[in-house]
Amino acid sequence: MPTRVLVPTGALGITFDRAALARGIAAKPDIIAVDGGSTDSGPFSLGSGTSKYSRAATKSEWRDLMVARAEAGVPLVVGTSGTCGTDSTVDWMYDITREIAAELGQRIKVARLYSSQPADRVTKALAAGRVQPLSPAPPISAETLATMRNIVALAGAEQVQAALATGADIVIAGRTTDTAIISALPLARGEHAGAAWHGAKVGECGALCTTNPTGGVVLIEFDREGFTVEPLVEGAICTPDSVSAHMLYENSDPFILYEPGGHLDVTAARYDALDGRCVRVTGSRWVPGRYTVKLEGAALVGYQTSILAVLRDHRYVANAQRWVDELHAYLTDQIAKRMGLGAEAYALEFRLIGMNSALGDMENRQGEPVEVGVLGLITAPTAELAEEIGKLINPYVLHYPLTKDEELPTFAFPYSPAQSERGPFYEFALNHIMELADPMEAFRLEVSEVGYA
Repeated sequence: MPTRVLVPTGALGITFDRAALARGIAAKPDIIAVDGGSTDSGPFSLGSGTSKYSRAATKSEWRDLMVARAEAGVPLVVGTSGTCGTDSTVDWMYDITREIAAELGQRIKVARLYSSQPADRVTKALAAGRVQPLSPAPPISAETLATMRNIVALAGAEQVQAALATGADIVIAGRTTDTAIISALPLARGEHAGAAWHGAKVGECGALCTTNPTGGVVLIEFDREGFTVEPLVEGAICTPDSVSAHMLYENSDPFILYEPGGHLDVTAARYDALDGRCVRVTGSRWVPGRYTVKLEGAALVGYQTSILAVLRDHRYVANAQRWVDELHAYLTDQIAKRMGLGAEAYALEFRLIGMNSALGDMENRQGEPVEVGVLGLITAPTAELAEEIGKLINPYVLHYPLTKDEELPTFAFPYSPAQSERGPFYEFALNHIMELADPMEAFRLEVSEVGYA
């Protein structure tokens, strides 16, 4: 019998089509797998160990999936729980699960797969030559590892299989590769290994592999020769183009995908359209290799305050870069004179929204905007210092003239106060792989029953 994996959405917390989910349950899947996170939004979630998604939205969607799981009688797995997959966000998802189980009157077995790494474990592996950098990667040492707020290892299929082997109704996993939660059961049941990993890659973001990427729900059927992907949203279809294109998504090589224990090679893959809706894929190949897991870490850089003004006067809009460069030089001098701070004690940057805020010096397109937003970012070792600098520069961001012999201008502040305290500011500090002798040596499992009999 083939293995059917139902993927309700690309990320828990961004909604999905409930009618399509019902069609998926009617198709009798063997497992429901959903991703819970990503590094797409930057390092804050990992640094703080918190979810970027609303708890209310997460609980609402997870409740629907728990109801669907009970109806289907199959396991429900979430990977990279709470955006970043730290131990704290696994526990966050576990608390939500317990609440819902009590509200629904369900009695369920829950397996928690923890992915957080103590710094000393990574330090010992580094000293033993078992930690290697990817590209790009910052230099690391025992000292830098000790300063990181959170470190996680990305679990693969083997760790998810271990959680499923406990007989759990629900698996709440910490940081995993996006594909691991989908490939785990097909691999455990002996389906084609290349197909299991390739189908998991295609389905990791739900309906992104279809013509209706916002719909969410897809069903992937794995067998001993390949896989078939079927969209479940009304009117959506899969095409060879939409399915094959997903190997380009978040991947540097459109034919090779590295995972713990080897890599996927789709060079010889064949994509065949079926019945105008589904796509059948064969020819994918899994190449075993040494067992490594990717490491991610976040370090606290400082604390940040932001300030925002809007330029609308045509002359200032036309000379925005010149104005902001002169403003920056003036403020650096004022901060030194009034606060006694050298440039090494803080960071101040301005980004021109509508001109070059995304790409900076790399911007190669020009236009004539009606207005330009001036976003100032102050980063300092303490929140109090960042706030104080923000208050010092506030009047100049509002009134600083383009030339000395003109009247003071007044720009627009979109809110009051113009500066906002953004709190702790993190950066990614690890992009490495760690070699393991046993897939479970860097992970731990806890199993418990929750809810009411």
